Amino acid sequence: MLRTRIITAVVLLIVLLAILSSGSWLAFATLTAVFFAVASWECLRLFGNKSPVAGTVIWVAAFVWLVYSGSFNQNMLLPGLCVAIWALRLTPSLALGLPPQESVSNKLLAGIYGIALLGAFLSILVLFERSVLYMFSVMTLVWIADVGAYFSGKAFGKRKLAPSISPGKSWEGAIGGALLVVLAGCISLALPALQDTFAVQLHQKWGLIGMVVILLVVVAASVVGDLFESQLKRRAGMKDSSNLLPGHGGVLDRLDALIPTVPLAVLVSYWL
Repeated sequence: MLRTRIITAVVLLIVLLAILSSGSWLAFATLTAVFFAVASWECLRLFGNKSPVAGTVIWVAAFVWLVYSGSFNQNMLLPGLCVAIWALRLTPSLALGLPPQESVSNKLLAGIYGIALLGAFLSILVLFERSVLYMFSVMTLVWIADVGAYFSGKAFGKRKLAPSISPGKSWEGAIGGALLVVLAGCISLALPALQDTFAVQLHQKWGLIGMVVILLVVVAASVVGDLFESQLKRRAGMKDSSNLLPGHGGVLDRLDALIPTVPLAVLVSYWL
């Protein structure tokens, strides 16, 4: 399994680096659209949709139209809507639970999560347009939080974070991941090559305390995104969102923590 995971990761990295080195916005937008299509299909399956392919076509058409029109990156409406969706509807689901799959409430929730998913992938394009480094600086914070949470949880984890949703996650792990993100942000302040990154720009605008507070909010959002997808999988009786990425599961399994964090980063970036 480890060998399969490594091979899949290397292949994806080669494809991504080839597209980024080309400097083509169209190529990157096309790759983003492909991943969005897969994530949409996986999402619809998790919500029990009986026609996931047809639903995927509709969501991808909306994605392409918004990209083609250029309206997605001209205001704060969509990222703001995504942040509101997570704060007011999706995050409370972790405590309140999910509606039955055959209910009308579940169909409404699927549409709401679909908007959040659409906004997240469009937000990736917004960050890319600012700079590749800036985009990766946001994503890397989420990955650092995940790595820190894994090792902190292994070493110190005792108190379960959400035992009914994801028994493997602990408060100690989440705190460890948050501390590692703050440490990484502080280190980036001293590196000239990283001046055009999310954490450094936060520091320049709002100082050290402002940077730390927002980084902690980003980490909390990443944890919520991860837990919400775990909740969906548990209700659907699925271990992974799909098996399209050998050794890694599905696209949502790899990007779930980014779905709430990227729109949040875009919304904050409007003031940087």
